[in-house]
Amino acid sequence: MRTSTKLTLIGAPTDVGAGARGASMGPEALRVAGLAEALQAQGVAVHDAGNLNGPANPWQAPRDGFRHLPEVTAWCRAVHEAVLAVLDIGRLPILLGGDHSLAMGSISAVARHCQASARRLRVLWLDAHADFNTAALTPSGNLHGMPVASLFGDGPPELVGLGGFSAERPALRASELRQLGIRSVDAGEKRLVHQAGIEVFDMRFIDEHGMRAAMERALAGVDADTHLHVSLDVDFLDPEIAPGVATTVRGGPTYREAQLCMEMIADTGRLASLDIVELNPACDIRNRTAELAVDLVESLFGKSTLMRQTI
Repeated sequence: MRTSTKLTLIGAPTDVGAGARGASMGPEALRVAGLAEALQAQGVAVHDAGNLNGPANPWQAPRDGFRHLPEVTAWCRAVHEAVLAVLDIGRLPILLGGDHSLAMGSISAVARHCQASARRLRVLWLDAHADFNTAALTPSGNLHGMPVASLFGDGPPELVGLGGFSAERPALRASELRQLGIRSVDAGEKRLVHQAGIEVFDMRFIDEHGMRAAMERALAGVDADTHLHVSLDVDFLDPEIAPGVATTVRGGPTYREAQLCMEMIADTGRLASLDIVELNPACDIRNRTAELAVDLVESLFGKSTLMRQTI
């Protein structure tokens, strides 16, 4: 199964899982930057399904260790159902976030779809953060720092249980996840990541071995029976080139490293679903980060700087 030439854009305009306002404007910024038009130029049939509806951000303090849990759950359920519906009709869903808590909805839907279709799952988590926090570790309670933990079964039952999964049978396992670009992890979070056995290609690895080696290892084993999901947090990128995020961390991938990452994903022909999250136009400069995100997504769908002939 090759990367689909039919895709659906799903907007989820919320920052309810984040610690700063603004990511709710991300879907519109991507549209203004010409995402649909850029994909159509790559020969892709694009359907923009518009934006999902969900509760407003109440901007409250955490309760029992989680901030805005009912609202995050409502948004993630909406995302789950929308992504699953697109997958079920054979199209490729692109989730336009919104903060990264939404990945609990999208990835649980992808995992559910893979179970039903007997396909193997591989998730590439492109992020400055491991997002394996728990209520016991973080005083903020912001759920955009907890999606990986919840997908691994360590989170509130409302979110762990999306799609019929549970703590005993979680949506995601270590063998299905690869994290790239990580460079900001709390000590307790690092311990949990190690205990979970997640393979992480952090910036130290990329500095020492290069993006090519990181991607070769992250994509090893991806084949015709693999559903490849990419969850792209825009803070994966160095803030010098992508300032439009609320949680900037210096020392991320350069433009060329990011392009190589996307082109190597495209080379597999197995991309089957995508998240673009944490774009915050309130922190951006003339929509520069949204335009960069569109540029990178073009590369995911075939745009390449490669000039030499390949066999």
